[in-house]
Amino acid sequence: MKTILCYGDSNTWGHVPQDGSRYSHKIRWPMILKEILNKGYIGDDPPYWVDEEGQCGRTSCREDPVEGDMNGLRQLIPILESHKPIDIVVVMLGTNDLKIRYNPCPYDIARGVGRVVTAIKNSLTGPENTSPAVLMICPPPTVHSPVFEPMFGDCVELSKKLPPYYAQFARETGALFLDAGKVIQTSEVDGIHLDPGEHRKLAQAVADIIRKP
Repeated sequence: MKTILCYGDSNTWGHVPQDGSRYSHKIRWPMILKEILNKGYIGDDPPYWVDEEGQCGRTSCREDPVEGDMNGLRQLIPILESHKPIDIVVVMLGTNDLKIRYNPCPYDIARGVGRVVTAIKNSLTGPENTSPAVLMICPPPTVHSPVFEPMFGDCVELSKKLPPYYAQFARETGALFLDAGKVIQTSEVDGIHLDPGEHRKLAQAVADIIRKP
């Protein structure tokens, strides 16, 4: 059995755009990923186990002066060690780094996620104390919406500039890469989160990468 850890923010946790509640297990993309990867298997020990580690508001490596304990890099090692051995870590962070309180630029957001990837590889929490493989996902662009405008401002154009920088740091760190904006779209309801169908699309795209020889 291979263990996959999905490390992210509210879109990994399963935030519902309409009311801020949480999607059920059947809708959240990490659980759909588990379903897809184990499809057709009959038995007690499926080939893949998927763990969810999503936190609403989680940043790549930034301390949040308003919402508190959201630093994804600082939280990382205890989480990795609690799930080890881990074969693959899927990282989708950076959306919360777009908040205007951080005065962000696309390079720094991607570099922050790159630091997370490097820390994962240096953690030696893979099988037999090796480095886990990492899939680095660039979040889809945001959509203009008044719902989160007080926190995020008009970050749509900034979010569209992220993919090439994410691809750069994925190459530099030896991570696999997925530009989620090519397969999913952010909900127009709140401009930040994902509608149910997009969770399934994302899960399928991640599964396709994981199953590649």
